[in-house]
Amino acid sequence: MHASFPVLLVEDNPDDAFLVKRAFASAGLNHPLFFVEDGAQAIEYLCGKGKYADRKVFPVPGLIIADLKMPRVTGFDLIKWMRGDGYTKVIPVIVMSASALPQDVNRAYELGANAYMVKPTTYVALECLIRSIAEFWDSGEKPAIESACVEPLNCPQ
Repeated sequence: MHASFPVLLVEDNPDDAFLVKRAFASAGLNHPLFFVEDGAQAIEYLCGKGKYADRKVFPVPGLIIADLKMPRVTGFDLIKWMRGDGYTKVIPVIVMSASALPQDVNRAYELGANAYMVKPTTYVALECLIRSIAEFWDSGEKPAIESACVEPLNCPQ
């Protein structure tokens, strides 16, 4: 594997979040995994606000895995915000949702998602999917996110 990059998981279901964290560990991935419970917390994390201000503790993610149907700020809203301006527009976003509805898939891609995955129904399939995601993103070139961090973000006040 190439150098590790931080991954931010945006998931409101604690059971799903636990399984993804476990799948990361079981797959032996060396990417630090950070977790927030919804799109609003993801925006705070990306803006480096509040408890996420220390970038040594909460680094800018090299990949975001986000659910769609969340309270406060949905996955759709998060993607739209990220693609609006600032350095977040280059951070890859993978949607991982229980929904396979064509309108959800199309909307996510229209807003700028890099990939759309339906949540697997078994743990083994989830671990396989997580391993595939990491291997795919490991094999390609990544945007220079740290150097893009000088761009202003449209962060909520």
